[in-house]
Amino acid sequence: MGSFSIWHWLIVLAVILVLFGGGNKISGLMGDFAKGIKSFKKNMAEPEDASMEEGASKPSGSLAGPGVQAAAANREPSATH
Repeated sequence: MGSFSIWHWLIVLAVILVLFGGGNKISGLMGDFAKGIKSFKKNMAEPEDASMEEGASKPSGSLAGPGVQAAAANREPSATH
């Protein structure tokens, strides 16, 4: 129980490589994350414009549920009879 197996050493090596070997990658990821948060906050603070309101309008048609679709399929005559 006192010694580490090969799997323990591989996990330790992977953690060290991620923390110290990929410093530029982690820094870049954190910078992108911060930019995303800033952009989100900026867009939440801005009032909605007309283009967003047009996209949020109600659809002109209606959707039928599965029960209505099944009833309609039973009423239609099939071409195979």
